[in-house]
Amino acid sequence: MAQLTRPHGLYFDEFTPGDSVESAGRTITETDIVNFAALSGDWNLIHTNSEYAQDQPFGQRIAHGLLILSIASGLAVRLGFMEETVIAFRSLDWKFAKPVHIGDTIRLRVTVDETKAVPRIGGGVVNFKLEVINQNDEVCQRGHWDLLCRGSEGEAG
Repeated sequence: MAQLTRPHGLYFDEFTPGDSVESAGRTITETDIVNFAALSGDWNLIHTNSEYAQDQPFGQRIAHGLLILSIASGLAVRLGFMEETVIAFRSLDWKFAKPVHIGDTIRLRVTVDETKAVPRIGGGVVNFKLEVINQNDEVCQRGHWDLLCRGSEGEAG
């Protein structure tokens, strides 16, 4: 999906089911976790207390699942295909499959799953399949996002 990497957004009619692109990697840091805990108020010990986390199933602290989802959103925006053409983020369905640890490097794989024209808004809904993948090529999180996008000519394409 070479088109998805251009520096401005894609219009509804430019998305083709099956097109796919991956983001650059992003390493998760201690600072990410502490800042997210402070912002969200989620100071759960599994994220913030290394002594506590040693005796838990993962044996070490893990990143907040919602932190990783938030970073996935940022990685998607960095790809550029949403710039100035997305009208609204409509919905998401999300699964947390594997933990992400401090020092893991994640990237986002985005695939156009389906499109549905919405003529009254001059565009349509694009359903994206997303996967957050770690440095070992393991899927840590996955799901679908529905975005309402503008059409190129003010039409649904």
